[in-house]
Amino acid sequence: MLLLALALLVLVPATALASPAPSSGPGSVTEARVDVPGATLDTTLYLPATTPAPAVLVAHGFGGSKASVDDDARALADRGFVVLAWSARGFGASTGQIALNAPDAEVADASALLDRLAAMPEVVQDGPGDPRAGVTGASYGGALALLLAGYDPRVDAIAPVITWNDLGQALFPNAAAAGALPADTPARGAFAADGVFKRGWAGVFFSAGLGTGAPGEPGTDDATRPAVPAAPAPGASPTCGRFTPEVCAAYTDAATTGRLSPATAALLERSSPRTVTGRITAPTLLVQGEQDTLFGLDQADANAREIAANGTPVQVRWYAGGHDGAAPADDVRTAVGDWFDHHLLGTGDDPGTTFSYGVESGLRAGSSTATGRTVVAAGYPGLAGAGAVPTQDLALTGGARVVATPAGGSPAAITALPGLGGALGSLGGRISALTAALPGQSAQYASAALADPLLLTGAPRIDLTVSRVPGQPGPDEAILFVSASEVTPDGTRTLLGGAVAPVRVAVPADGSPVTVPVTLPGVVAPVEAGNRVVVTVGTTDQAYAGGTDPAAWSVDAGTVLTVPVVPGEAVTANTVPLGPAVGIGVVLGVALLAWGAAALLRRRGAAAVDPAPDAPPLEIRDLAKTYRGGFSAVRGVSFRVERGQVLGLLGPNGAGKTTVLRMLMGLIRPTAGTMTAFGEPVGPGAPVLARIGAFVEGPGFLPHLSGADNLRLYWAATGRPTAEAHLDEALEIAGLGASVQRRVGAYSQGMRQRLAIAQAMLGLPELLVLDEPTNGLDPPQIHAMREVLRRYAAGGRTVLVSSHLLAEVEQTCDHVVVMHHGQVVADGSVEDVIAGGGAATFAVDAPSRAADVLGALAGVHAVEVDGEQVHAELNGTPRASAVRALVTAGVDVASAGPRRRLEDAFLQLVGEDGPS
Repeated sequence: MLLLALALLVLVPATALASPAPSSGPGSVTEARVDVPGATLDTTLYLPATTPAPAVLVAHGFGGSKASVDDDARALADRGFVVLAWSARGFGASTGQIALNAPDAEVADASALLDRLAAMPEVVQDGPGDPRAGVTGASYGGALALLLAGYDPRVDAIAPVITWNDLGQALFPNAAAAGALPADTPARGAFAADGVFKRGWAGVFFSAGLGTGAPGEPGTDDATRPAVPAAPAPGASPTCGRFTPEVCAAYTDAATTGRLSPATAALLERSSPRTVTGRITAPTLLVQGEQDTLFGLDQADANAREIAANGTPVQVRWYAGGHDGAAPADDVRTAVGDWFDHHLLGTGDDPGTTFSYGVESGLRAGSSTATGRTVVAAGYPGLAGAGAVPTQDLALTGGARVVATPAGGSPAAITALPGLGGALGSLGGRISALTAALPGQSAQYASAALADPLLLTGAPRIDLTVSRVPGQPGPDEAILFVSASEVTPDGTRTLLGGAVAPVRVAVPADGSPVTVPVTLPGVVAPVEAGNRVVVTVGTTDQAYAGGTDPAAWSVDAGTVLTVPVVPGEAVTANTVPLGPAVGIGVVLGVALLAWGAAALLRRRGAAAVDPAPDAPPLEIRDLAKTYRGGFSAVRGVSFRVERGQVLGLLGPNGAGKTTVLRMLMGLIRPTAGTMTAFGEPVGPGAPVLARIGAFVEGPGFLPHLSGADNLRLYWAATGRPTAEAHLDEALEIAGLGASVQRRVGAYSQGMRQRLAIAQAMLGLPELLVLDEPTNGLDPPQIHAMREVLRRYAAGGRTVLVSSHLLAEVEQTCDHVVVMHHGQVVADGSVEDVIAGGGAATFAVDAPSRAADVLGALAGVHAVEVDGEQVHAELNGTPRASAVRALVTAGVDVASAGPRRRLEDAFLQLVGEDGPS
């Protein structure tokens, strides 16, 4: 029950497209009940500020309701679409029974909603009864988008997310192909018959539909409430909940027999987009998660192949999340909006048919934010014009081994939990210990230590040979589970993709061996040099209904593991500092890489923009960021950074400094305003980001490696050529000397900070952005850091530094921007800001006469003689005019400058009580 509850808690968040906070735009939001055959649907209509406009249907995930996609709907309405969201039959406040996206039920319901849009004057019409409309949704909603596009030709564009192609294969997978499979696409699955029941996920989904709440029950439309079963609908069977009798019978049969009966196969077939992909002509954006033991990359691969075969434009995006990981991030949400902008509104550049995938570093920021980069290829390999799939063979050793299926299939290995994937370590050592291959039940086949890093991109393959062990009892079929792991020299094992490939193989009774091609789960997995890839063949897995009869099998994974490797261009690398709770990371800085994106834009046919040669390194205009609930962290921020400047960004805690830097680095998106660097727009994937380097808040390195090795490892992870790193120059500027060859574990805090600066300087970016670089440093180290920044800016490069140390900013920077309550309250040279109140000090040869001269000037007051110095409040009178008056009166002026320190000016600007 604990595992089921954990899975239910993540079910709705993982299957909903999270979006930015609702906008308070001028459009209206209207709720209505719509009667369809067999149900009444609870709907919400979102109108944009301007109509008529194209429409988008937004479907929710299994266990959710229209409330689950409210933010998505509002975000699309803000883009200018008429948006219609609804609770599918059997969910939320909608009546009817859950039929698993049956053509005559949920799909027909969506067609009825298109009819409703066709009758609305607010919706652009392509013809009588034909609204211009797109469909998007995640998981259950994603399949609905595909099915509706196949059944209803009025659909003009779709963007299905983390969904299935063949529901029978998703719930009864068999990775053992009957013969050789084409290696045309990177994640093609075997999709063989007679699969192994995925009982863990199937049980979660069935439980989520047992009682989704009676219509109108309080709280069932609360998007923040997990999809934990409530009371069944009135009159429903306690064992079937709100499912149709056919779905209930199919689940009962599968759960009790562990096999796919013809009746269940037919029911799942009717709910499979594969039945209609051959007639989908609506441009399709397919988004699939790389951390998904429910609907793997093979499902999106099949959808891509089948839809593209019609000549339909297809773009494929794999992201580092899924049902077992994070919801789509901002870049995915933006891609969905851009897709509809172009294909429905007719605005924006053509998104094209590129293929992108996320590469996680394995490190996390804080406790939840994954770090990594995005890689973009010209197209999805195997589709029209995209070329074949490059592969690499890894030699395996191991030979034939004997593995046993225990009686009852227990104990069973635990490799994944529904909704949690392979992330079991946090649940405690007793569970974590079972994630490894169990003794006697598994065989290992290892590659040699890799000489170079390897980026697996798709589904690895082996040839598996299975035979009965002579003299040992057993059934006429073997059920096995094949997986691949990365193993470090110290034995640490990481299950790639957090998933296994189930195999059901008929084995002759005479002991003859059977060899079958096996396709492992599709993954995106960077494997470090020096580590090994280990293939495991096991006999049990808790997530599946495996064999229960005691048996012994001879297995051999062969001598070669073939892995797909899809090259591309690293267009973003988002990295932030890491806390000690998740280990010390290699990534401290942000090397925002987009040097190849210009070529990508050319391939898309985008017009090149030639920025002015004298454009400043950074210009921010009217920048704003408003978070959920209406909190404005940044409001109307504008400033400009010139070449060769060291600019200090100042402000008390909560002033909005870090928010501005995070927007600049593409980590969060602004609500309004523009940012340009060197005359080019700044945003995730922008080519100009290759000219910017940064680090945020605090260092994190692998302690057992030297400083130089940490930097080399970081640069290798970016995917850029080694020659572009300029490692020696960065180290020279940082001034670490011979200590760069020492283990980082022996570094002082100051040395770590300087190494962090060196990492941010890799590639010698023209604009360096640093957030609190002197945190934790002692005075000599702060002095050294000051010299580092000055040396870096020498020669025309530019530094933007956020800091609380006002004395250091005064000595290091030549320009400052002061923020308070999210706004800029001062912007100018350090000298001008210090002198902002007019207090000045003059060193003169005749102090008394100088006091008389200054006191006679219009507006000047509070003149004070202090030895050979005279202090005065100039009150707007230029200091140069005061000097001229003194010299004209025969007073020799040795020096003239502001009386205050930067700290004095700062406190006058923001007050001494800090942010409210």
